[in-house]
Amino acid sequence: MILFDKKQPLIFFVCIINALSFAQTPDEIDFPEIALPFKAGEWFKFRIRYGIFNASYATLGLTKDTVNAKPVIHAKGYGTTTGLARWFFKVEDHYDSYFDEKKVIPYWFIRDINEGGYTKDLEINFDHDQNLAHVNDKKNKKKESFKIAEDAQDLISAFYYLRAFYPKDKLKINETFSINMFFDKENYVFKMKYTGKENLSTKFGKIKCMKFRPYVQSGRVFREQESVTIWITDDVNKIPIKLQADLAIGSIKVDLDQFKNLNAPFEIQYN
Repeated sequence: MILFDKKQPLIFFVCIINALSFAQTPDEIDFPEIALPFKAGEWFKFRIRYGIFNASYATLGLTKDTVNAKPVIHAKGYGTTTGLARWFFKVEDHYDSYFDEKKVIPYWFIRDINEGGYTKDLEINFDHDQNLAHVNDKKNKKKESFKIAEDAQDLISAFYYLRAFYPKDKLKINETFSINMFFDKENYVFKMKYTGKENLSTKFGKIKCMKFRPYVQSGRVFREQESVTIWITDDVNKIPIKLQADLAIGSIKVDLDQFKNLNAPFEIQYN
């Protein structure tokens, strides 16, 4: 179980997206045979609203890069408050994940945030041979190492792992599943329930989606354990289209606002 803060635009959205990843062992995946459903140049922009306010935007984009001479994909995330929300609470969040271009496991993760004066500046280097995460807390000048689960994902890489290795046609309605992740200095297990399919009306047209509900902690932020619903395109892209969360006070809605350079056609139903 994990807590979320509604003031964090990017982490709130991406944490819930990450919970969709279906647990698979490395032996179940033939990595070289997988054709990734994303490519360098892909980019998303999400609009996040709190109540009647256009609270913030979050973006995710991909480029090619190298880490220790290994070819990787560099995913860059950015979140910021806008308009009236920015006047009350200024947010500038930067996230970077460098992950293997075939296995989609992270090698290097960066979190550099400023949220109303609260700051963090962390770098995490993943050693998957030893199942260790080496954390460099640059703000507090402290380095530590932590044991992690095999092929553990970071906050950003898990989103792309989901899209690459999603087990098509294996989920049943109300079936739950989980994924192991490492974030900041802790291991997390996210649990999610699949609730079926829905044709969702969006600004792009009507889109066939799968619906999921992550289990969250009720009370401080959320009304109930199943207060969050997320819609993912039911196609090879597996794009998050919409998220809605009922909070203890008010609600948050997240919608895909813009996209470019998809690896596969965007499937829209016109009738």
